[in-house]
Amino acid sequence: MELHLDDRFRTEVTADKNMENSRRQVLDACFSYVSPQKTSKPKLLHAAPEMLAAIGLTEEMGRTKEFRDIVTGNALIPDSHPYAMCYGGHQFGNWAGQLGDGRAINLGEVVHEQQRWALQLKGAGETPYSRTADGLAVLRSSIREYLCSEAMHHLGIPTTRALSLSLTGDKVLRDVLYNGNPAYEPGAIVCRAAASFIRFGNFEIQTARENKALLQQLADHSIRHFYPEIKSSGKEKYLEFFQAVRDKTIDMIVHWQRVGFVHGVMNTDNMSILGLTIDYGPYGWLENYDPSWTPNTTDAQHRRYRFGNQPYIGLWNLFKLANALFPLVEEVAPLQSILEAYNPLFDEAYLAMMKNKLGITQVAHEDAELIQRLEETLTLVEVDMTLFFRLLARVEKKDTPTRALNKLQTAFYQWNNLNQEAAKHWNNWLTRYLKRLQTETQNDAERSAAMDRVNPKYVLRNYMAQMAIEQASSGSYELIDELFRLLKKPYDEQPSQEKWFAKRPEWARHKVGCSMLSCSS
Repeated sequence: MELHLDDRFRTEVTADKNMENSRRQVLDACFSYVSPQKTSKPKLLHAAPEMLAAIGLTEEMGRTKEFRDIVTGNALIPDSHPYAMCYGGHQFGNWAGQLGDGRAINLGEVVHEQQRWALQLKGAGETPYSRTADGLAVLRSSIREYLCSEAMHHLGIPTTRALSLSLTGDKVLRDVLYNGNPAYEPGAIVCRAAASFIRFGNFEIQTARENKALLQQLADHSIRHFYPEIKSSGKEKYLEFFQAVRDKTIDMIVHWQRVGFVHGVMNTDNMSILGLTIDYGPYGWLENYDPSWTPNTTDAQHRRYRFGNQPYIGLWNLFKLANALFPLVEEVAPLQSILEAYNPLFDEAYLAMMKNKLGITQVAHEDAELIQRLEETLTLVEVDMTLFFRLLARVEKKDTPTRALNKLQTAFYQWNNLNQEAAKHWNNWLTRYLKRLQTETQNDAERSAAMDRVNPKYVLRNYMAQMAIEQASSGSYELIDELFRLLKKPYDEQPSQEKWFAKRPEWARHKVGCSMLSCSS
């Protein structure tokens, strides 16, 4: 098994001169060298065939002891020098100072067929950035990250990827609910992959420490390798970089809103400069359409990272990135101008996305209001977001509002208890929608097919992940593979998997792991 290593980040930015793996403030450096912790009884549970091929390995190679040892930290890629990144961040709106890769260790950058993948082990032991934690991960959070990374990719959403999921054979102490009742759980490691894991926080920490040289080093590295289209120099180069990050951030969040994904922890240290969905902790998908929902127990009171607030938080985080890049620009006005364009650009992209979900292609001035009225109507009673938009594609131009509503009834959690007021609102909206469809040039079949390409039939609902976690905790891993295969084709009908095209079961409404999760989950 041979991997082609080419570590640009490690060789182009400044390393920590202190080689000790001790928890501390790391100054004047962008990363620290550290080796993964060896595990007692590593076991590979699953490897993603697509990602194996992406780094130049066959599925057979992915079953070898050599591969297993590398992705569990028990062996190193030849000639590699693992490291953990230094970064800071704003957490829940407050500056947290140095954070860094507290439980992630970068193995190196692998190049195959002109494509580069930085490989990173999550849960492979302590680093200088672990603070008071142990640097380890447990099976439940690892299953969630592994499945979700690949599910998001196949939904067409920019994301980090997952190469493998493994057990360590060691036990890890965790307090799931933060209620003073810790328990030992199976330790696990996810090997994840991305073009880069550089975050907003990598820049923030250097600016906070007034280290302009390292700030510029990071920015130049990022532009040179990830934004080669930027050819300008001086401050203009960094303005173009910031604008490009803004645009990628907008694209990512619009995709989140399209499928009902809630990240749960949109801290600046969890924001990628490549507009990738990164760090899958207490995420979730909307079950019933509720813009105020957050999957994060830590966020339960203020709901800062609720579904409906994600677009605003994207802008807030970009404002912090602008502050971090200011020393390279030294002018407020151009940075402010880029930020001021965020809302109009987001609104334009959001409108286009929602029209696609509704199967509307023609231009009409009332479309924004039609969408707003739908979003308001969806909140009147519990309606499953994924099922609703998928079933809406079955509505035909010739339908009456009553017939159209009946086609949608499977998406309603309390269909038999639909009150008169809610039914009236639904009838009014569907009347407007059907009238709008009459102006479309596409026929029903064409529109339905187009809607099915943007409205997934299958998403990784929390209860599905929890079922896989509970089975895996009992030593059965078949459901991990079943869900992995299901989520590779989220827009396809997959008749044999129809059982997953269903509302959240009532038993999952308040069950731990199925509704809200902690940041350590």
